Order: sequence, then structure tokens, then C-alpha cells
Amino acid sequence: MRYLPLNEADRAQMLATIGAKSVDDLFVDVPASAHLTAPVDLPRYAGEMEVEAQIKAMAAKNLSPSRVPFFVGAGAYRHHVPSTVDHIIQRSEFLTSYTPYQPEIAQGTLQVLFEFQTQVARLTGMPVANASLYDGSTAAAEGVLMAQRITKRNKAVMSGGLHPHYTHTVETLAHAVGMETEALTPAVDAEAEVLKHIDKDTACVVVQTPNVFGTATDLTQIAEAAQAAGALLIVVVTEVMSLGLLKSPGEMGADIVAVEGQSIGVPLSFGGPYVGLFAAKEKYLRQMPGRLCGETVDADGERGFVLTLSTREQHIRRDKATSNICTNSGLCALAFSIHMSLLGQEGLKRVAKINYAKAHALKDQLASIAGVDVLTPRFFNEFTVKLPKVAAEVVEALAAKGILGGVPFTRLHNDAAFDNHLIIAVTETVSDTDMSAFVAALKEVL
Repeated sequence: MRYLPLNEADRAQMLATIGAKSVDDLFVDVPASAHLTAPVDLPRYAGEMEVEAQIKAMAAKNLSPSRVPFFVGAGAYRHHVPSTVDHIIQRSEFLTSYTPYQPEIAQGTLQVLFEFQTQVARLTGMPVANASLYDGSTAAAEGVLMAQRITKRNKAVMSGGLHPHYTHTVETLAHAVGMETEALTPAVDAEAEVLKHIDKDTACVVVQTPNVFGTATDLTQIAEAAQAAGALLIVVVTEVMSLGLLKSPGEMGADIVAVEGQSIGVPLSFGGPYVGLFAAKEKYLRQMPGRLCGETVDADGERGFVLTLSTREQHIRRDKATSNICTNSGLCALAFSIHMSLLGQEGLKRVAKINYAKAHALKDQLASIAGVDVLTPRFFNEFTVKLPKVAAEVVEALAAKGILGGVPFTRLHNDAAFDNHLIIAVTETVSDTDMSAFVAALKEVL
């Protein structure tokens, strides 16, 4: 479709129809202090070739993960995505699919989402999963609101190991509905501390494994203690690849599970779009946010797929809805499902073991450097070290040497007590040469 701009007569007719004297009338609710008094400080226009040259010059300033040793994680991870994934998601029957309100013409889309739900349920060890949410952080926040509805309690306690971005997202949504939140002080290995903060008004405790510092924790005893106090256990996982090796949240007794699924099928993409995985115990099925796809039979007894438990209130009566998330990350969920199908159960385990082995190999090398203290006691593919210098400065020095050496924790949580903490991730994409270069460069900049 060609873009045909409106002329002045068109604009005048549209304004007259809605009863506005001018375009300015459409912005009367914007405070005068927020109005621009001059055009935005950008070039007025340029030719396509000139713009392309400028954009390429700016892009060239970036250090791409595909060109340099890359050890950045902290919630978004570089994994190998087979080219098959990109090929399949661009097929016309998938590329244009969106909201499957009409099951009779959306069987392919519905079946993909049904298979996706099955994969998520098996990964998380939970009986039911939905057809995706926007990302891991909003999935965690939806889990907290769901716990409030189930328990009729009004407080959420979040562990000091929960990713700060997730903590802030939960706080934002909880505040909007008048729910109380308590975020504990960041800690490398203290998920069980949430139990000390449970009271009669606590709807849920939110813990993460592996946590933001990389520490993996068996949450079984935490689940038992929280549930004995009448609170639900919400388990957050930011590195879904870890579920190929570690005990699943369902095995540990989780009530609700919120996972960032980006590691499987979805590239880093400058921070999004990603895909939120959401699962829960079956008894909480009707309180789950978003949509669920189900399997059925048609009038002829043939297998078919439909949307189930996607209440109309989510679309037309917002104040009555269990959640106002009524769509999903469909394309990213498709990419996730394709990649999972290519890996299979055994393939996922093999990739997870490679991640584990490479991360522990790098940990051993870094631990031998004078002044470097490995803080994370148990981990999958990510761990935190304490450096003898400010971590942010070290990362900049490493970048100048062509190495992306991790995430300073102060980028996530601004607290001087963590100035020297550096979070390092190692995936199957990291080579032995990359690790040797990192270790050598780190010795130089320290």
C-alpha cells in the first residue's frame, strides 16, 4: 500500500468532523511546559544515500557480539540460533499470523501455540502454560497480580537475587493496583531470606534461580515454608537454557513460574522483542493471564484447536478482566517453538551441558588472577566476580581492547557497595580462544 499524505482540505474536513478547530486542540491535555518551542534538534532532511551513510557510521561504533569475544548476560543471552528458525518464521503462513480469533481459519497458528504451551509446560515442570506473554519481567509482574487474586492478600516479597529490572516492573504494576511490595537487599546467595518477611498479608514470595548473580538454588524447602504460611511461590528464570540441566521449578514445588524465553530461538536484537513464558499449577488455571489454546474435535470428529479460557472481559470489559494482556509474542513464541523442536529433549541437554562446562572452565581461569574473587557458589552459565577495581571502568577498558566482558551490577542496581561486582555469562557461542583473550585482557586492565 502506498502512503498518500493528506492535504490541507483533508485535514480541515477531519477536524471539522470531530469538532476540533485545529490540530492543537488534540493536545490540550499536554501541559504547556512540555510543549516544544522549536523544532527538534535534528537535520531537516537528507537524501537516502546520505542518511544510509550516516546510520552506517553510527552503527560502526558498536562492538557487535558476532565480531568480538562476548560475555554479556544478566537477563539476555547470546546463543546460537539455527538458520532454519529464521527461514521457517518467514514463511507466509507464519509471517502474517496474529490474533487467532477465528479458529476455523487459524488452525495453523493455534496448533503452533498449542505445541508451544506443551513445550513450556514440560520445560518448567508445570501442568499448564499459556500462549506466551511479552517478556520475562512482565510475566513476573502478572504472576504477582495473579497471586493477589488467588490468595486475597495484598503483599509481595521479592528476593535480593531477583533481577532489578524484574523488581521494578513488579513494583510498577503492583503500585497501579494498590498492592504492597517489599524488595530485599541484593544478595548473591540468599533466596531463602524471603521467608523471614512473610506475614498474614503476604500473597507471594518471588525468587529467581539461577538468580541475577548466577546462583542456582534448590527452592523445595522455600516452597514448602511459603505455602505453609499461606503464600504462593513464584519462580523466575531469566536463562531458560538452564532448564535443560537444572531441576525444574515444578519439581521444586512452584505455584507460578515466569520465564524469559529469549535464549531459545530469539536473538539479542538490541533488547527485544522477547517472549515471556508463563506456567502454573492446574488449580490456578482460571486465574492465568493472557490466552490459552486447547485441543478439541470438530463436528466431524477431526482434531482441531481453539482458544480456551480467553475471556471476553479481557477485550471489552477491562475492569472485570483477570488480566488486560490479551495478545502474545506470537512470532517470538513461534521462533522458540521451532528452535525447541530442532533441539529436542536430548539436544537441549547437550547444549546446556556445554554452557555449564564452558562457564566453569572460565571461572577457574579467572579465579587464578590476583585480586579476582568469584562470589557465585553454584551456577549454570553465569557467575559474578568481585574485582579489585570498579567494574564499570574495567568493562570500558576491556571494550577498548575489543572484548565485551560482562555487565557491572551497578548498571542494574546503583549501589556503591556493588561497584566492583561484574556479572559474566558464558554460552556455547564462546570459544576457548575467546576465553583466553578475556583472561589475558583482564590481567592487563587490572
